[in-house]
Amino acid sequence: QVQLVESGGGLVQAGGSLRLSCLTSQRTFKTYTMGWFRQSPGAEREFVAATTWNGERKLYADAVKGRFTISSDSAKNTVYLEMNSLKPEDTALYLCAASATRLQIGIKARYNDWGQGTQVTVSS
Repeated sequence: QVQLVESGGGLVQAGGSLRLSCLTSQRTFKTYTMGWFRQSPGAEREFVAATTWNGERKLYADAVKGRFTISSDSAKNTVYLEMNSLKPEDTALYLCAASATRLQIGIKARYNDWGQGTQVTVSS
């Protein structure tokens, strides 16, 4: 089973920046694509961004396009989410996920393994 551990969340003022990290226990066919999702209390889990390890394919949700950047470091088995120009509506629990496919990577059902999440709170 793939283990995913997120870190880097915290409290930041609107307009500020954070960088989230996701360390994976393995890089195999099970982790072909790595994604970030977020979930607020009472809301559905929503897609944020995803990337293949070689960066060949990246996808962003419209709500974060131009503000967030996803990247990967194969040597460290780590995927990052750089978040800039943060808004109060970005407040959520951010979860890292792994998928064995490069297709439909914006759909949460494509992801088989999930981390516990790291909380991001943006104050106005």
